[in-house]
Amino acid sequence: MALTQDHDLSATNSGYLTTGVFWLVFTVIAGLIFFQEGFNALLTAWQLPEYSHGPLIPVLSLLLFLRQLKGIPVNVARVTDRGPGIALMLFAILLGVLGKLSQIDEVVAYAIILWFGALLLISWGWQQGKHFWPPVLHLVYMLPLPGVIYYKVSTSLQVFSSELGVWMLQLLSIPVFLEGNIIDLGVYKLHVAEACSGLRYLFPIMSFSYVFAVLFKGSVWHKAVLLLAAVPITIVMNSVRIAFAGWLVNYVGLEYLEGFTHFFEGWIIFMICVVLLFLLAWVMLRFSGSHSGLVDALDLDTSGWASQAARIRFIAPSRALVFSAILLGAGAIAWEARPQTTTIAVDREPFTVFPARLGAWAGDIPEVLAPDVAETLAADDYLSVHFTNSARTAPVQLFIAWYDNQTQGGIHSPEICLPGAGWEIAKLDRVDIAPQMGFATPYNLNRAIIQRDQTRMLVYYWFEQHGRHTAWDFAAKMYLLWDSITIGRTDGALVRLTTPIMSGETEADAEARLQEMFRETVAVLPRFVPGSET
Repeated sequence: MALTQDHDLSATNSGYLTTGVFWLVFTVIAGLIFFQEGFNALLTAWQLPEYSHGPLIPVLSLLLFLRQLKGIPVNVARVTDRGPGIALMLFAILLGVLGKLSQIDEVVAYAIILWFGALLLISWGWQQGKHFWPPVLHLVYMLPLPGVIYYKVSTSLQVFSSELGVWMLQLLSIPVFLEGNIIDLGVYKLHVAEACSGLRYLFPIMSFSYVFAVLFKGSVWHKAVLLLAAVPITIVMNSVRIAFAGWLVNYVGLEYLEGFTHFFEGWIIFMICVVLLFLLAWVMLRFSGSHSGLVDALDLDTSGWASQAARIRFIAPSRALVFSAILLGAGAIAWEARPQTTTIAVDREPFTVFPARLGAWAGDIPEVLAPDVAETLAADDYLSVHFTNSARTAPVQLFIAWYDNQTQGGIHSPEICLPGAGWEIAKLDRVDIAPQMGFATPYNLNRAIIQRDQTRMLVYYWFEQHGRHTAWDFAAKMYLLWDSITIGRTDGALVRLTTPIMSGETEADAEARLQEMFRETVAVLPRFVPGSET
């Protein structure tokens, strides 16, 4: 996509036609090799239903680029404003190195977008290259979201979609009850994950709405509405799907539900959402007083794209492009020739030998998670056990999930899992418990009060990483990035303590119980979740 016609390096007409294309191809090949971990991450993500649209994004971005290129005249003057392109290229390489060193391939994938943008700015210069931001920005839709953001966003959308679907069923006077991730239809229980499978089309619909907004000839606010409409349209359509499934079970029969579900889990939802986007554009045209048809309101002219693509023959071997090619090539060679390093293997005891008694607290037989829960958790080792104390009025549940390597997913925050299990987070504070416990160094954790119906629970949870006690999941990811580079460790754990707030007792009573168990837990925790000294 990097095209220009300047003469930074003097050459004959035939000479620069040959060497310019050579340096462009060299830069692209070197970039493909240098950012290969990022491309591998994209290929892996594109196999998931949520990102199966990924391969189409570069194609659509290229077409958007050729469309915009028609409006840019051939430049025969010397280009002198390549500095921003060089700066962006250096930043892309730096981000790529950061992702490589941390073994987090998604970071390298994000750097690929910056690399594409840098190629445009280097080839065209800032004054012309800055106009090509729409196709570059569109490439973002081919990227997998960071795990933390994905789970937070998808859980919120799933819960909202389910609540809206249940509300529609109630309007139809169909008996239904929503409890966490279960939609209870009486004769059938629909899990939220199953009910919200239609949300997997949110990302391709957002991509389509972006292209639709770019091609739409309306005003800026019209484009903004079309762009932002993808999320509510998808949620509403999925809620309609849930409501129709409930109606089907109630009035037609359970045996028809499976066929309906398979039918609507295909591209049917996507196509209906596309139709709704077109309908929204038509409505805006009518209210704006435009008498043109919807087709006329879209820039669908594809004439001349082949000739625009042929302008690659005019590329000149500018010093900036040569520098980028050599830098990427040297970086790729240096990375391939580096001494191979491996992630440090952590010496820890498995949870199977976790003490059955902690002080005055006696543990029950450890709980085995249901297969679907264990699959979602994806922990390498876990412990779930209730501890009781004859001197205390209620038990405390201890849950620990251990991960050998968090770079390919890792810990799911209870802020995501608890609402999915039907618990409402009534209060959440990030606190340093060290002063209360008499610790010399900070010990940060989350203190939450959760409730479901008449049941209330007090929860402590935190992320344990290499001697750090972190409350915020985003901070834990940043520490993971840093530690993977500096000490070669990518392991970590989630620790959670939960106790009920009994009828007639105060939060302070429950907290005293929780803090007693907390003190006993952290005393033995380093055996199973090693600190920084390992």
